Amino acid sequence: MPASAPVVCLSFREKLAYGLGDTACNLTFQTVNLFLFIYYTDVFGLPAAAVGTMVLVARVLDAVLDPLTGIIADRTQSRWGKFRPFILFGAIPFGLCGYLMFSNPALSQPGKLVFAYLTYIMMWVAYTVVNIPYSALMGVMSASSADRTSLSTYRFVCAFSGGLAINALTLPLRDYFGGGDAATGYKYTMLVFSIVSVAMLLYTFTQTRERVLPTPDPSASLRKDLKYLFSNRPWLVLFFAAFLTLTNVGVRNASIIYYFKYNVGDESKFTLFGTIGTLTFIAGAMATPLFLRFCNRRSLMIGLTCVNAAAMSAFFFVDPKSLVTLHLLNIIGTFAAGPTPAIVWSMYADTADYGAWKFGRRTTGLVFSAAVFAQKIGLAVGSFMLGWILTFVGFMPNAVQTPRALLGIKVVFSLLPGAIGLLSGLAILFYRLDDPTVKQMESELAARKDAAPLPAGA
Repeated sequence: MPASAPVVCLSFREKLAYGLGDTACNLTFQTVNLFLFIYYTDVFGLPAAAVGTMVLVARVLDAVLDPLTGIIADRTQSRWGKFRPFILFGAIPFGLCGYLMFSNPALSQPGKLVFAYLTYIMMWVAYTVVNIPYSALMGVMSASSADRTSLSTYRFVCAFSGGLAINALTLPLRDYFGGGDAATGYKYTMLVFSIVSVAMLLYTFTQTRERVLPTPDPSASLRKDLKYLFSNRPWLVLFFAAFLTLTNVGVRNASIIYYFKYNVGDESKFTLFGTIGTLTFIAGAMATPLFLRFCNRRSLMIGLTCVNAAAMSAFFFVDPKSLVTLHLLNIIGTFAAGPTPAIVWSMYADTADYGAWKFGRRTTGLVFSAAVFAQKIGLAVGSFMLGWILTFVGFMPNAVQTPRALLGIKVVFSLLPGAIGLLSGLAILFYRLDDPTVKQMESELAARKDAAPLPAGA
């Protein structure tokens, strides 16, 4: 069997089908990030500190599975490829677990906490089984870095579309299905999102193909794979940047609904705020090719991340009742952040190429899974910080908050994620894999494949 198929230009339909897989993932991912924390505290009746601790423990346990999933995927051989089978067989469990988190069974307080731990861990395990191979799939659909950047743009425009649906529809659907009963409303809203996500993942499976097919190496070992991974300096930089970025995302996204409910004083105002922000995010993502005409990916990542961090920090100095100013800052910050996910994930694919070029071994699944590991730990730390800060400042669910509590919510919504975001941008300064080197890698890897197959992790 040849080492890989010739470089092809991916069709619009295949790019869209790939992107819809992340729409599906984000219907659950964004619901969890935006609404699960406040659902646990204000609807399900769990203490904020207990929720923060649960999120940290559960995500750390789950994150350990990320590299393992990538290792297994790298070693999978099937008629559907390495990564697509995980999407096929993981779709239904993923949708089911997403629904169960919001199913709101009648339990005692300890029983609720146990149920929350079980369903939260199950959801993240199912997410891992689907999303790690899904992320790695991008690296084997085409051997072209330019094509992967385009594919990554489709992916994140579709991902943000999923986020748009969550921002625009969650609270209206909750109120429609619940008729004033938030628990029932969340339950049936999540049922709808789960059904749609399963259908989209199955479509992704049927309409995508794996083309970069390295030949398994009988001498491969996990120890060597890990050694090469941690010798991959460009990947290490992205690993730490990802941890900081998702810590920022974790604390801010989970706190935003608290900010609108308690600081702004009107939870319903979040729907317009989140919808406009997500539309602006999508516009920023779609502008990625335009940005890249004038700036290389590394410089663009640094600049845009710092602009986004500054915009988040500025919320601290704005009156929560000044909705026009809040919207303006949101538009600036989200538009700046829009291109960054597509760029960074194409950079991850380049670090997989770098490992193959530098060490003679391609471990795409491990590269992407370890990156997701960093992101999940970041999200866990962010949510943990929110839970304990809310407890420290005296937050009480469904009550008039003290000035101290309102200040705490404002800080975790603005200054804290802004500072963490700035650190993430500064971390990219150490990323040295520039575009000329990427082109050189592509050329040399293609020449090697013409001469002999490239080993893969086995």
